[in-house]
Amino acid sequence: MASYKEIVTKAVVGKGKLATTTTHTLKTLEEPAVILGCWVINHTFKGTKDQEKVIVKGKYDVNIWYSTNNNTKTEVAKDVVEYTDTIDVVLNDDYDGQDEIIVRAIKQPTCIKAEIKDNEIVYTIEKELASEIVGDTKIRIGVESDREEDAIDGEIKEDFLN
Repeated sequence: MASYKEIVTKAVVGKGKLATTTTHTLKTLEEPAVILGCWVINHTFKGTKDQEKVIVKGKYDVNIWYSTNNNTKTEVAKDVVEYTDTIDVVLNDDYDGQDEIIVRAIKQPTCIKAEIKDNEIVYTIEKELASEIVGDTKIRIGVESDREEDAIDGEIKEDFLN
């Protein structure tokens, strides 16, 4: 006789991802001549759930190496970028609302363009974040059994482990 068992477990109950491209302007102490390099470091972030969205607050440091004084000296300009991104999440219908938010950087912030405009450095950062919501969910599985008392009849049997 086939019957069913219910298992309560933690599972991914919602997922979403977001790719962003942002442009920033940085004033320097000395007039830049040529951009020599751009690095993004120290990326940190945290997500919180807001209905069917995950709000991600994070920051990263940008270091831009450039030449100045007719290409005879170099300097490093530093910028700290703080951001708030909203990731739309598709949720499963069957979970109890107790959840854990996991946010991952699929693509770490990377400088994809840096140029000099009006004696300022304009740079573009690209990143991609993904979010998962982990919560308690219930699954029902079919089991083969010869015992009729194993069948779920809508009641919770306190002595099911005996």
